Formats: sequence, C-alpha cells, structure tokens
Amino acid sequence: GIKFSDVPNGLGALSTVPLAGWLQIVAFCGLIENTGFTFTQRKQIGWMKCASMSGEKAEPGNFGLGWIGAFNTIKPIPALRQRKLNAELANGRLAMVAILAMFFQNGTFGTTGPEMWAIELPEYANTVGDFIPKNLA
Repeated sequence: GIKFSDVPNGLGALSTVPLAGWLQIVAFCGLIENTGFTFTQRKQIGWMKCASMSGEKAEPGNFGLGWIGAFNTIKPIPALRQRKLNAELANGRLAMVAILAMFFQNGTFGTTGPEMWAIELPEYANTVGDFIPKNLA
C-alpha cells in the first residue's frame, strides 16, 4: 500500500496515486452528482444541472438555504445578493487563474508554493498531518 506521506506535493501526486484511488474519487463525485447531497434518493438532475435545478424556482447553485445556510430566516436584499454573486464570480475567476499559475510554476520549475515562499521549511513541514514539532513532543 501507499502511505499518505509518500505522495509528493504538486503535479507529482498525479502519477503517484494508484488507479484505484482515482477510481474512488470519480465514484464519489458521481454519487454526489446523482443524488444531490442526499444519498438516499435519486434526483432528476443530469449533465450541466445540479440538485438546485430540480424545483420550480430552478436557479443553479441556489439550494434554498438562504444566506450562509440560514434556511431563509434572513430577509433577502436583491441588490446585496447581486453584489455578492458578482463578487463570487470574480473571486472564482481569480482562484482559477491562481491555481493555473501554480500548476505552471510546478510544471516548469518543479517547486510548490511553500518551497518557493519559505526561506527554510520547519522540521515538521515535510510530514503531512504531523503539525507538532518533534523536539517539543
């Protein structure tokens, strides 16, 4: 078997994870896509649709939970909602550009963000999940 600490950062992880691991990820994504987060009933959703589009007020991404999942107890303000939707679009686009730049950096120079930004990595930084410095434990 493969240990979690054996998987490198960046694009090197793509070739290290075995096929069974990738199949588990794809199967879980398919389960979420077909059930719409309920896991008990199959929703009438399909390609380019999500579970939020199965009702009469179909709007992509609006699951009817209101702002921060407050179950519509907070009165909606249309102008504020539109501003937040525009901010979400802008931040999503920025995140996509940033991750593509990090992929490019990793593929070109072979470094990941922490290696580039940190002058010296702490002794516990190379072990994923071990956040306690070894000399303190």
